[in-house]
Amino acid sequence: MYRQLMSLQQLSRRTISSSARRQVDNMVKEKQKLFQADNGIPVHLKGGAKDAILYRATMALTVFGSGFVVYELLNAAMPKKA
Repeated sequence: MYRQLMSLQQLSRRTISSSARRQVDNMVKEKQKLFQADNGIPVHLKGGAKDAILYRATMALTVFGSGFVVYELLNAAMPKKA
């Protein structure tokens, strides 16, 4: 049992240490140019379609949540007649 555990440990070390590393391009300069460009687009929408979808979803949830809170407050403030 001990030998199997040791061989598994060695195998995992070899697999992790010998795996090829992905080359990742440094995109910081391009992102800086994109977000600092003076093109009239708000910074929270400069990321493209994904940012626009996230922004709209956040606004929809905020409006829905605020309406629900007001509804519940009104419901709690006006007790039902028995």
